[in-house]
Amino acid sequence: MVTIVDYKVGNLGSIQNMLKKIGCPSKITSSSEEIQVAEKLILPGVGAFDSGIKSLKSNNLWQVLNDKALKQKIPVLGICLGMQLLCNASEEGEEKGLGWIDADVVRFRPEDKVYKIPHMGWNYVAIPKESRLFRDIYENPKFYFVHSYYVSTNDDSSIAQAKYDITFDAAVEKDNIVGTQFHPEKSHKFGMKLLENFVQHY
Repeated sequence: MVTIVDYKVGNLGSIQNMLKKIGCPSKITSSSEEIQVAEKLILPGVGAFDSGIKSLKSNNLWQVLNDKALKQKIPVLGICLGMQLLCNASEEGEEKGLGWIDADVVRFRPEDKVYKIPHMGWNYVAIPKESRLFRDIYENPKFYFVHSYYVSTNDDSSIAQAKYDITFDAAVEKDNIVGTQFHPEKSHKFGMKLLENFVQHY
């Protein structure tokens, strides 16, 4: 069972539908009590960094998420804004992030105007080292992105990169915590395989 955290910022139904396609039962909840007994968590998200952090706190999810990730060490997957919230802080706002990944969130500043912001659409992803998240992934993997800010890691937690004017971290992994800047739920067979890996190998 995968528990999808509902903190009022994200399209949760498409994630649940993709999990259903791979035969994985899931639950969408904003209840801290239900999250407390979760076996695996997905932290999705679309929107602004500060709004996401404030929503976690106002929905009484901040402490239970820290307990699950850092003390119980259950598998957690952050998607898009959800991945950015795992980091230390963002140029987009003033709130502190969860700090589970030693990384900062930075705004795209392309000098060439051909690169429109937000970065939106399909992009190939390079996977320089082995990871359970990308195990047996299809050849030439590409995923769907929608974002104006990207994660810049300060350690060796990056497990995938993409290029949009610059090369940026597209996925991270640290122990039981993983994150993707792209949307696996919108990435067809590539995203389906990635979510299958998260369910089966973490």
